[in-house]
Amino acid sequence: MEPIIEIKDLSYAYPDGKQALKDISLTVQSGEKIALVGPNGAGKSTLLYHLNGIFTGQGKIYLGGMELNKQNLGAIRAFVGLVFQNPDDQLFSTTVFEDVAYGPIYQGMDPATVQSRVEEALKAVHMEGYARRNPYHLSGGEKKRIAIATVLSMQPQVLVFDEPTSGLDPRARRELIELLQELPQTLLIATHDLSMVRILTPRTVILNQGSIVADGPTEEILRDEELLFVNGLR
Repeated sequence: MEPIIEIKDLSYAYPDGKQALKDISLTVQSGEKIALVGPNGAGKSTLLYHLNGIFTGQGKIYLGGMELNKQNLGAIRAFVGLVFQNPDDQLFSTTVFEDVAYGPIYQGMDPATVQSRVEEALKAVHMEGYARRNPYHLSGGEKKRIAIATVLSMQPQVLVFDEPTSGLDPRARRELIELLQELPQTLLIATHDLSMVRILTPRTVILNQGSIVADGPTEEILRDEELLFVNGLR
């Protein structure tokens, strides 16, 4: 089976010369739920931002068989939904409906299709009835759900999350993890939340100093105390 994500020899340096990624190669099959873990500055977010063309490094990336390049960028950004750590980076309209509808409208969909997409996305995150609410008046957990809905309205096959449980209280965190368990898409999640990793992602990849240092079953990796310690995870 062709992988849904294939990264080959990806390297990236910031404009100041700092090497953020070094020869990253990673294959992801459809339906997998994978955690990216590692210390601050390991390259987790930088890797995620390559998957829909925010950053462009040296190497090859294929998503659903499409090579990531300028010609395919529009299709790639519909195929891969990126949910930022801070939902305020994703919500900018005066109503939830406008935020969730933005992607389908931008793609030129007719009003009936836009309406259907918004309703389906809000239902998927258990936020029916919030369409006319102002996003800025919502709780942190509610904002996270709406941010996910803005991506789901594009019907992506891959969802990429940067620290999804960051800043949430225990109840909102638990509810978000339960939501992520329900989603059928392939998930790639950058996080420091190892408790969530144990619950949610059968496979874990450790990054450190821009390189993959471990990739395997989550339970095996989380049992390896030395591996976790030397990579800043204990």
